[in-house]
Amino acid sequence: MKPFQVHIIGSGSAVPSAHRAATSQVLHYNGQYAMIDCAEGTQIHLKKNKISLSRISRFFISHLHGDHYFGLIGLINTLHLYGKTQPITIYGPAALYDILQMQLKASDSTLKFPLIFKPLLPNEKHLIVEDDQMRCYSFPVRHRIAAWGFLFEEKPVAGSHARSYAFCTDTAFSPELAGYFKDVSVLYHEATFMDHLRSVAEATFHSTSVQAAQMAVLSGTGRLLIGHFSSRYSELDQMLDEAREVFPQTDLALDGMVVDIKS
Repeated sequence: MKPFQVHIIGSGSAVPSAHRAATSQVLHYNGQYAMIDCAEGTQIHLKKNKISLSRISRFFISHLHGDHYFGLIGLINTLHLYGKTQPITIYGPAALYDILQMQLKASDSTLKFPLIFKPLLPNEKHLIVEDDQMRCYSFPVRHRIAAWGFLFEEKPVAGSHARSYAFCTDTAFSPELAGYFKDVSVLYHEATFMDHLRSVAEATFHSTSVQAAQMAVLSGTGRLLIGHFSSRYSELDQMLDEAREVFPQTDLALDGMVVDIKS
């Protein structure tokens, strides 16, 4: 089978932590690499994980809270310094384009490569990119500002079942979202807090570990990964235990982990 993997680059939330980096993942499918979110410091962690920055051609940014995109302009600048000439494509909130252009203008930078920007559309699920191997969809989630999740679906190959991966970023618990990634092979869902802090999660438009597990049950996923952990947690065993009570096929999305997507 063709390789289909997710590299967890960072699994932490907004406040920097000595235990884990902030949110970023790299999706690898059959030699193609895409980045999902790009927190501050992502470049350093890519090097630690021995992932070549120059191999990444697509970037998916879920929303404009800093722990999900503050590393993007630095990464773009490094690609420029490397002399990259092949285009990169960014899928993200519409306002991100103006932010990047302002940053490039302020530094008097003219990139050596084409920067293609595709704004995410509000409301409903949308096909945003398709090639001969994969389809990717965006879908809205329920956060304090406009935010999106992403669904990556392998096109069926003769003799094997199609695999899929859903990235459900910062969101309040919303059962209706499960319809956007029904029967997904692997679901990543944020779990910022343990369940005794459910009221804090609701106030900040985040989810708890138990709520993430409930979403896995509702969506019929095969495996759940939880991440975006609050910096208040240095140990995550209790968080994992309470999620597994609801959905046993749950694992922590820990920094440096490589997850094989299986049907």
